[in-house]
Amino acid sequence: MEPDILELESFLPYRLYRLADAVSREFSKIYRDRHGLTRPEWRTLSGLGQRGTMTATELGEQSAMHKTKVSRAVAELERRRWLTRTPDETDRRVEHLALTKAGLAAYREMVPLAKAFERELLARLSNQERAAIARGVAALEMALGGK
Repeated sequence: MEPDILELESFLPYRLYRLADAVSREFSKIYRDRHGLTRPEWRTLSGLGQRGTMTATELGEQSAMHKTKVSRAVAELERRRWLTRTPDETDRRVEHLALTKAGLAAYREMVPLAKAFERELLARLSNQERAAIARGVAALEMALGGK
């Protein structure tokens, strides 16, 4: 291999991106078929379902989404009446987002489907492979200053 050539197929960041995208696309079939959600809408719904009330900035940080994607997802979930916005009492530029009863019901319906998807995905691997992936992902997160 030439020193100034980068083989993407063996470059770890590219491989991780491709893998994450493939897994995300596969899972997206479930929430798209069930509720017609896009990936940003699902990430917004699941973030609020997990954490309760959040700001758009917090949602973007938690889900690693650009603010325009968060904004569009919030607008669509609000249009469906799955989300409400409450202005912050001290800073009018900030809104607190929360799921409505209908949004929470959709989230609660999706949780077991998401867990089943993860179980089925991991079932394709041996116990040793699952343990190695968990250790490797945790090590990379720690090395990059994550959790």
